[in-house]
Amino acid sequence: MRQRKFQIRGRTLGADQWASLMMLAALGLALLWVNSPLKLSYDLFHHTPMVISFGEFILQKPLVFWINEGLMAFFFLAVTTEIKRELLEGHLSAPRQMLLPAFAALGGMIVPAAIYLFINQGNPVFSQGWAIPTATDIALSLGVLSLFGKRVPLELKIFLAALAIFDDLGGILIIAVFYGSHLTWSVMAFVLAAVAVLFLLNRFGITRVSFYIVIGIFLWAALQQSGIHPTMAGVAVGLALPLRVKKPCAYIPLKMVEDGLHPWTAFFIIPLFAFFNAGIVFSDVTLTNLVSPLSLGVVAGLFIGKPLGIFLFAWIAHRLKFASLTDHVNWRQIFGVALLGGVGFTMALFFNALAFPLNGNPEIGRVAILVGSLLSAVCGGLWLHLSLPKEGIKT
Repeated sequence: MRQRKFQIRGRTLGADQWASLMMLAALGLALLWVNSPLKLSYDLFHHTPMVISFGEFILQKPLVFWINEGLMAFFFLAVTTEIKRELLEGHLSAPRQMLLPAFAALGGMIVPAAIYLFINQGNPVFSQGWAIPTATDIALSLGVLSLFGKRVPLELKIFLAALAIFDDLGGILIIAVFYGSHLTWSVMAFVLAAVAVLFLLNRFGITRVSFYIVIGIFLWAALQQSGIHPTMAGVAVGLALPLRVKKPCAYIPLKMVEDGLHPWTAFFIIPLFAFFNAGIVFSDVTLTNLVSPLSLGVVAGLFIGKPLGIFLFAWIAHRLKFASLTDHVNWRQIFGVALLGGVGFTMALFFNALAFPLNGNPEIGRVAILVGSLLSAVCGGLWLHLSLPKEGIKT
């Protein structure tokens, strides 16, 4: 944990609060815009074509594509650098500190996915959205927790941050394994070559970040044709960036990229993603949609499955003596944080777009994500208000 004003994952809590407000502002703006007489302009903006060409390579896609598959690659790059740093030299490098949130995150993905699939069994179309309720939004969940100020034990903040890190790691694995299309083996040679070059740069101690970014852009372009989701290019670059350098260097490449990207992802990429993916036309939302298996599966997964899975798996890890609670934290507080784990926004919307790209189901999923996240935030906040000490504690 780096030494700054208040540190969670190398950044101040104030920054997380502002990022949450920016995201909510973008969400509110999108909702107002699409439900106003200016809706047509939102749609035109949403689908404005943009073209990138290089020689015979031509890629023409709507603006929303460049945000969801282009800018979000930088989001996953930032997430991966954070995960790698925490696992190698941060809190999660110590097994005892790692296992409790790791088990909790695993349960927080398995249980909501199982609930969703149970509700949507027999519907092969809706079943594709099983990953939607597995996501936790770190900025919003930490934002809610931060409202309690010094009443929150530092160890509880660390638990939620670590939980979100493992949740992000699970999300990356889900995208890589389950949300690709059929592989195009003729292109895979270029993909594998680019990945090999990235790790050779690391192996030979190359610290020039621009080399990694250039290869990453080539990898992103190749992944467009490979059947693997192109945001995985950001993951590959993040894994390849050196954290430990062999020769004296003015900067650590991975830390430089992590610190440099955080303001852009928190205050630009994520709000922009929210604006383009959360535009719900309320007149199109019907009671049938709200009680559809897809909607019920997402809401139940986030509001019931997430806290149940997080708490249950953390308790099992404790009972099996794999991990234990730290000072100043009790199981009532862990359950409050588990409720906040159901605040799924950014990654949940991303999974929703991946699962239902070409039909009307994204609208249903977006509404369900908002409902499930709101219920989780309100109930988690109320629970923590009753469970946290009335005065700030010394840490």
